[in-house]
Amino acid sequence: MRELIEKLVKTSDLTDSELKLLIDNISDEDLDYLNKLARKKANEIYGKQIFVRGLIEFTNYCKNNCYYCGIRAANKNAERYRLSKEQIYECCEQGYKLGFRTFVLQGGEDVFYSDDLLCEIVKTIREKYPDCAITLSIGERDEESYKRLFEAGANRYLLRHETADKHHYQKLHPENMSFDNRIKCLETLKKIGYQTGCGFMVGSPYQTTDCLVKDLRFIKNFQPAMVGIGPYLSHKDTPFCDFENGSVRKTLILLSIIRLMNPSVLLPATTALGTAKSDGREKGILAGANVVMPNLSPVSVRKKYSLYDNKICTGEESAQCRVCLSNRMKSIGYEIVTSRGDNINFIKGDNKNV
Repeated sequence: MRELIEKLVKTSDLTDSELKLLIDNISDEDLDYLNKLARKKANEIYGKQIFVRGLIEFTNYCKNNCYYCGIRAANKNAERYRLSKEQIYECCEQGYKLGFRTFVLQGGEDVFYSDDLLCEIVKTIREKYPDCAITLSIGERDEESYKRLFEAGANRYLLRHETADKHHYQKLHPENMSFDNRIKCLETLKKIGYQTGCGFMVGSPYQTTDCLVKDLRFIKNFQPAMVGIGPYLSHKDTPFCDFENGSVRKTLILLSIIRLMNPSVLLPATTALGTAKSDGREKGILAGANVVMPNLSPVSVRKKYSLYDNKICTGEESAQCRVCLSNRMKSIGYEIVTSRGDNINFIKGDNKNV
């Protein structure tokens, strides 16, 4: 197994069969070795700096019915909310004072937020905080919509592909959702010039190791600026409520593999990882991750943005969240930095897609 790990470090790639062997058979001792080398690679490129993203969950309405998601349209128990423009701006103002230089506007696919409204919000944030990056995570839209939002000032876009296996995708989503369209959206975002992020859940229902290998191969070929992965966590009000949660250990394996296959990628230690294990985010950083995403949403709505059960940090003020994460990172020898934290492959300057 050590030979495979060292080959991965040297070549930034393995064959599909080698990846499968590594995922399924790595020992705890070799996992420590893999994590160490992935951590070393991240440190070589980005130093022992952790980039923070201020997450603003501005709506939990969604037109979709993904079988795994707690804010799916069919969940009648969800307490719905939408933040006003003014509330979003207040979150940004608070976050800026706390040192955040990236704002992530995340929400369900909510038709209430038209292109005109979203462009107005993005343009206002861009004008007020020209030194900040604006990331959108609002699902599938058409090319014209993506272009307008980019021209309004958005820099980055997160759209998890969920799975690179079409058959698996169909098991996670209703018939009206299309694997081909999801991939097309990602390609369109990258073509427009966004720093584009993809990702998947580890241990989602019906997932096999072959699915995971396809995910790794897709990421290698697509070359995203960011990759977001975390363990699958169930929600009591979904069709998948009785499925087991995903493995933290396997998530750590995959974080390290992704770092070594895609050395410059921005790789979050996700809230889901911290929910699955109390020190999950720290372990994620020690496996090669270099981003954390504390919550800037109003405390009154945090519990309502419930993609999965028992989500952490739903009751903390933004300042508390920031201080807590800073202390957690210091405890493992890392430092949270006030920086936009761009992917190193993107040219610094005035270009909108940086």
